[in-house]
Amino acid sequence: MQKLITCFFIFLIACQSSDRRYEGKTIFRYNLEEGITSLDPAFARSLDNVSAVNQLFNGLVQTDEKLQIKPCIAKSWEILDSGKTYRFTLRNDVFFHKAPCFGTDSTRKVIAEDFVYSFARLIDSKVLSPGKWVMNEVARKNDGALAVHAINDSTLEIHLKRSFQPFLGILSMQYCSVIPKEAIDYFAADFRANPIGTGPFEFKYWKENGKLIFLKNQHYFERDEAGEHLPYLDAIAISFTKDQEVTFLKFLNGDLDYLSGLKGTYKDELLDTRGKLREKYHAKIRFETAPYLNSEYLGFMVDPNLLPENHPILNPLVRKAINYGFDRQKMLTYLRNGIGTPANQGFVPLGLPSFDTSFVGYSFQPDSTLSFLKRAGYPNGKGLPLIELSTTAQYLDICEYLQSQLANFGIRIKVEVNQAATNNELIAKGEAVFFRKSWVADYPDAENYLSLFTTNNFSPKGPNYTHYSNLDYDRFYQKAINTDSDSMRYVYYRQMDSIIIADAPIVPLFYDRVVRFYQPTISGIGLNPMNLLVLKYAKKETN
Repeated sequence: MQKLITCFFIFLIACQSSDRRYEGKTIFRYNLEEGITSLDPAFARSLDNVSAVNQLFNGLVQTDEKLQIKPCIAKSWEILDSGKTYRFTLRNDVFFHKAPCFGTDSTRKVIAEDFVYSFARLIDSKVLSPGKWVMNEVARKNDGALAVHAINDSTLEIHLKRSFQPFLGILSMQYCSVIPKEAIDYFAADFRANPIGTGPFEFKYWKENGKLIFLKNQHYFERDEAGEHLPYLDAIAISFTKDQEVTFLKFLNGDLDYLSGLKGTYKDELLDTRGKLREKYHAKIRFETAPYLNSEYLGFMVDPNLLPENHPILNPLVRKAINYGFDRQKMLTYLRNGIGTPANQGFVPLGLPSFDTSFVGYSFQPDSTLSFLKRAGYPNGKGLPLIELSTTAQYLDICEYLQSQLANFGIRIKVEVNQAATNNELIAKGEAVFFRKSWVADYPDAENYLSLFTTNNFSPKGPNYTHYSNLDYDRFYQKAINTDSDSMRYVYYRQMDSIIIADAPIVPLFYDRVVRFYQPTISGIGLNPMNLLVLKYAKKETN
């Protein structure tokens, strides 16, 4: 590692720009290895797209660092008609970014009809937005249009098919950002690279796979607690270097302000096995971590219609034996530098209000593994057929760890490594008997996780990749989404999670954590369990 740092340090010094045009300006610089496919909020699917869109656009509501729903363009709202009607009152000081679609150097105020248009665009068959599903709970008119009405310029009503308590959380997603119809008419398909929003930053320049620049919105409507206009930064500069080692060394050299996640070999350079920043970097780097709404798990295909009769995976005793047969904490210590929390409670991750620390799920219990194998008719694994585990190269180390641990009990696992697209297709079609998967929250409610196991969500139409079905589970799900009591809803959520643990259609691995590294000059970004990059409060000290 030291040789690599020395070599690239010389390279980086040679490549530094001599351009002094931006001296004294506060520019937040970071890199996205995977790149960005669109700046249109209707296509804000990947985390990188979402975080970029979040700087440019706003919706009716937003979440704070504790995942509480807060006002944004909507200054207030009422929930009427037993939870089936949402009435929003909009601010009157929100304007779109200046753009040619409004005339020369012009803009206009956001009105309720803009949300009617923005939401309708999500379900437009010509747009093909991957966010179409966020409008699933909204009622339809006779002509198929959404039951979303602009009562006047400052009042918007949304009518749902049924009471659905997580709906405000869905509206906080970037898919639900407001956009002007004039911009779509003007730019058409090129809106993806000419975004016009209302956010704290406005679009300036994008060379795909090269550089993306946002500038401070001088007329942004939000202020901080002291009444000062947001944002504080002058600009955001995003690069798209694919080599993770080069990115890391640019960060060490001060050419980038921020790194996110555990990527490449730099995790071992920066963090020890306890997940702590190594002492030599204490004065050079700020390290922050917090719960991340991402549950990593292994799934079993438990549909008897898709497996041979008497297949061992259909036996819950075998599935429980696997769940008890490996040490999750050791896995995190040696494979993820201690970053993550063992998934010993259930499927719903740490970081959600309904998470129950007292809930007992699976942990490493060798005696339990042997007991369940014996009860299943496979003492010490004798007679148990080889089980194939489908994964991708990114998670091969974790799967090989399980393979090694389970072999101690006679449970033979064959790890099959596939390309990501192939692996996802196998899982969606029900052709993977045992597979690695993760679920990152789309919105901050446990319903987003627990809906994965409802009977009507079988893949490929829904995300129930295990084809798990339990009528009691389905009934608790309906009760949870119909109640208007948060505390009662959490009770139902915990009952559902306990059913999942009892029937074991999955192997919960770990609850992930947000991992961020900053230059010492950066402050104010904060952390949230959605891992959403929020830069409107960010500050950068200048020399």
